[in-house]
Amino acid sequence: MNNWIWMVVLLCVLVTLLVIYVNFRKTKKTMDTIEKMLDTAIEGTYSETHFDESRLSALETKFANYLSSSAISAQNVKVEKDKIKTLIADISHQTKTPISNLLLYSELIAEEELSEEMRFNIHTIQQQTEKLRFLIDSLVKLSRLENGILTLSPRQQAVGPMLEEIQRQYLSKAQKKGLQLQLIATEARATFDRKWTAEALGNLIENAIKYTPCGSVTLKAMEYELFTRIDVTDTGIGIEESEQPKIFARFYRSETVCEDEGVGIGLYLAREIISGEGGYIKLISQKGKGSTFSVFLPR
Repeated sequence: MNNWIWMVVLLCVLVTLLVIYVNFRKTKKTMDTIEKMLDTAIEGTYSETHFDESRLSALETKFANYLSSSAISAQNVKVEKDKIKTLIADISHQTKTPISNLLLYSELIAEEELSEEMRFNIHTIQQQTEKLRFLIDSLVKLSRLENGILTLSPRQQAVGPMLEEIQRQYLSKAQKKGLQLQLIATEARATFDRKWTAEALGNLIENAIKYTPCGSVTLKAMEYELFTRIDVTDTGIGIEESEQPKIFARFYRSETVCEDEGVGIGLYLAREIISGEGGYIKLISQKGKGSTFSVFLPR
């Protein structure tokens, strides 16, 4: 009798082990299939035709449907990005000639004998046309960055040569206002995209020159353990503490400078570029005592 009991117990154990083994094999097969699906999805080659739905479990089928939908969504996003890229290129191309013509003909008219009123009107047309060109150029750059059409390519390099080039570019504009544009020599290095970082710093320096009635604008860099810091310091009008959190917003213009030239996109573009490189911008300013914009770039 005891032998029969032991045989039944042994048989139950064997059946249990067999069930566990079968379930393990089924689970392993499901996991292998899902892993294969993920691999093909990561490679961008996923297709539901690669898998036989009749052999898939409910989980695998749901996962396959999800990946299929994701692949379709990714393709739709790519198509939309291509459309945006084409639209941006069209806007950039189609507006260049009219703007150039406006500037050219306004300059030709300005050479004629004109009354003071007409000369003022021509000067206003030139100013507004330049403003329009700057706005379109900035929006095109911003759209390319935000839509991933234009990518940043940071690499480890010296900061000094870029700062020297920026100083040369803006020196004439500073001198016309009677300002000093100083550069403190540096051996600092950082990881950045030179072209686009120069664009961001150029926007900061242009603002510094614009809002500094007298004195100087200074460029300097220093290295920390994780970041290299580039300071753009001016002796200008400064920024109210209440305004400081708002100035990086797109198209934001403070009431104190709304009459000055500008469209309120330069600081926003600068922040987008620097954050895209893994850095950030910090502001220290006091009304009437100037400002310091600090750009932190990863080492």
